[in-house]
Amino acid sequence: ARVVEVAKRLSLRVAKGQEEEEEEEGCGRHREPLKVFCKDDGAFICAVCRESRAHRSHAVLPVEDALQEYKSQIRARLETVKEEREKLLAFRAAEMRRSW
Repeated sequence: ARVVEVAKRLSLRVAKGQEEEEEEEGCGRHREPLKVFCKDDGAFICAVCRESRAHRSHAVLPVEDALQEYKSQIRARLETVKEEREKLLAFRAAEMRRSW
């Protein structure tokens, strides 16, 4: 959910032509822009955090790459959910007809 929220904000910022990070979206510790996504922790981090012991051995991606990767995963899962919903609605309709 956090990734989706940040992706929405980044998409809006790109659409508006804003490239500079807002203060509230910067690193809380270092006040640096969040340029990297830590896959192990599932969080956006700054370059200083990336070099810290906490994240040094973790798999990381640039923000743009992480957004594209997770967007495609979300789309695939959304398609699966839509298919399941259609099956459930069809089942519900059949059961309603049967009960009448």
